[in-house]
Amino acid sequence: MSTQESVETERKYDADLETPLPAFEDIAGVEQVADPADHQLEAVYFDTEGLILAKHRITLRRRTGGTDSGWHLKLPAERDNRVEIHAPLGQPEIVPEELAERLLVFTRGDELRPVARIHTRRTLHRLHGSEDVTLADFVDDHVTAETLHPTQLERQWREWEIELVHGDEALFESADRVLSGAGATPSGHASKLARAFGTSWPAAVPAPPKARPKGSAGDAIVAYIAAQIAEITQLDSGVRQGADDAVHGMRSATRRLRSTLSAYGKLFDADAADQLKTELKWLGKVLGKARDAEVLRDRIGELMNEQPDGLVPASAASRINDELETAFNSGYRNMLRSLGTKRYFRLLESLEEFRDEPPTKPRAGKKARPVTAKLAGKAIKRLRRSQKAAAGQTGVEGDRALHQVRKDAKRLRHAAEALADVHKKPAVKLARNAQKIQKVLGEHQDSVVSRSILLRLASDTDGSVEDNSPFAPLLAAEEQRAADSGARYEKLAKKRLNSL
Repeated sequence: MSTQESVETERKYDADLETPLPAFEDIAGVEQVADPADHQLEAVYFDTEGLILAKHRITLRRRTGGTDSGWHLKLPAERDNRVEIHAPLGQPEIVPEELAERLLVFTRGDELRPVARIHTRRTLHRLHGSEDVTLADFVDDHVTAETLHPTQLERQWREWEIELVHGDEALFESADRVLSGAGATPSGHASKLARAFGTSWPAAVPAPPKARPKGSAGDAIVAYIAAQIAEITQLDSGVRQGADDAVHGMRSATRRLRSTLSAYGKLFDADAADQLKTELKWLGKVLGKARDAEVLRDRIGELMNEQPDGLVPASAASRINDELETAFNSGYRNMLRSLGTKRYFRLLESLEEFRDEPPTKPRAGKKARPVTAKLAGKAIKRLRRSQKAAAGQTGVEGDRALHQVRKDAKRLRHAAEALADVHKKPAVKLARNAQKIQKVLGEHQDSVVSRSILLRLASDTDGSVEDNSPFAPLLAAEEQRAADSGARYEKLAKKRLNSL
């Protein structure tokens, strides 16, 4: 089954049953109005027993009639915009798998069930500009709605809706004046479903606090945590569908959360923070197996492409590709299984509870600047200690020490990123400098792991890594890469990190 995704930009208005239609030609840019088209629309809306989709202002319906019969999933976007995903009609009571999968991050295993039926008698007026360009669609809807769960209600009303096609914001503003002049008022409801439920419509998930330079330390860190939770939520469906960089993005958000809880854990209850860090570490590993295999596959593939033709025999190249592809597929399958478990869903719930009711200590209520600067300073000292410990070390121990430096640089980077709205440029600069260290040592660590895989493959194949081994050119190239990244790090290590 295939889905189609689009962004709809529309505004809704309430109109009395007797209100005459507006003069469409009075809308700026409208030169012609097509003959009206009448449609009878029947829609069944789905949600969980607890109306979790409604709380997130998400709409899922199966509609027949009109020009776009099928399943419609609408996700909130920016002002006046919603992302709409279409799927074929399929079975009346069975939500298409692709849509249900997109909603797992919200439904978390709860069944999707019919919660309302809405019949709409619609008259469509297509508004054209110059050269017959369709600027917008205006619809006049007479609506009869029946809610099924958790309460049973029946309502009737009339509403107007104008949706941009090729028009722009100026058309919206002009239409607003014309429609208001005709007696309509901006709708007090975001959707027909919300109006059908009336006072039974659940409150939206509350917005998290915003970080402010003169605000509290707790609010600043919770705001950053909320942004990472939103990132995980947004990327969840892409991870399940194999979208480019979705796994990398979710893993990064998971790491940012762990780093933030580590750097600023003293602002919160220790047990609550530690439990979250444990579960985030688990999620990071789940995502990491697929992501690391993907990175190594691309890295070693690039190395092989750089070698002269015939230097790496086809048999060796095939052995490498099979190994890395198998590792990636295994990691991806394990990741998908893990993202469907109660453990993952509990983690999401725990993160949301932490965001909505943060278990703060009194220190979190103090001004953000001095408190966060002191805690970020500890992350700087931690990185300096690991850099000092790594100085002069070589071989396996040196690689391990540099890996620790990389992890501490990453923690510092995330700790500084969390303070961008509080400390402004100094935090941005600190995060950028820490990222430089993290990036170059990330390349070094990738080289370490790549060499270990190549050595094992060589050992499995012919038991040696002599110059005549098919793996020798790749190993030599990786050793040179490691030397280059090590040299770049030495230059970075001489620069002193700024404090906040």
